[in-house]
Amino acid sequence: MSSKKTKPQSKPADTRKIEDVQPCQLYLITPPQITDLPAFCKILEQSLSAAPVACLQIRLKAEEGGPEEDSVIIQVAQAIKPICHEHDTLVLLNDNPELAKEVGADGVHIGQSDMDYFSSRELLGGDAIIGVTCHNSKELAFAAASAGADYVAFGAFFETQTKTAKYRADVEILEWWQEAVEIPSVAIGGITVQNAPLVIEHGADFIAVSAGVWSHPDGPASAISQFSQLCQSYLAPL
Repeated sequence: MSSKKTKPQSKPADTRKIEDVQPCQLYLITPPQITDLPAFCKILEQSLSAAPVACLQIRLKAEEGGPEEDSVIIQVAQAIKPICHEHDTLVLLNDNPELAKEVGADGVHIGQSDMDYFSSRELLGGDAIIGVTCHNSKELAFAAASAGADYVAFGAFFETQTKTAKYRADVEILEWWQEAVEIPSVAIGGITVQNAPLVIEHGADFIAVSAGVWSHPDGPASAISQFSQLCQSYLAPL
């Protein structure tokens, strides 16, 4: 999972060629709880074998809804990192740059109330992937891109089962970002096989999916295969 550029730049209308347009990619998020780690690892192996997945974000919550214990996150990270890397899937940690460094994750996803981008970059180094939640705000997105973020995340676009969304985003922000800035965008929030075409058509570079995969009636591997087919079917707007 790599950014197109490290700084926001305008896209001259006559410079993008059809062969340069890349399909959207899948950004997988773990279920909120993993109660049986060996069983989950088997499912993850099957799922990542079904189709390419750019990255997996470890986002775990305790059963009562608060942050999961660091010891649990470390255990999960140690178990799933080798599986992900075997399939060329990067491992990101949610919210916690310090823990991301401790577990040797490939990067971190930070929210607006987490450690700031510059401190996270100083801690993790230049090679780490650092993405930033920007909700539905162009201003936050520009600030993150200007700072050097590898991607910006917009959402939630739909009702989500895994997280109470404080913000809702309109798909037009994806199209605007695709046309204005080179930093990739991640669409997040309630994305399923049924509604994914809407965010893909409007220019999302990555679609972040959790329940849409793990709770799919045909199983996670089938869901990932279907998402991958959708991503291949739609190209970012020229």
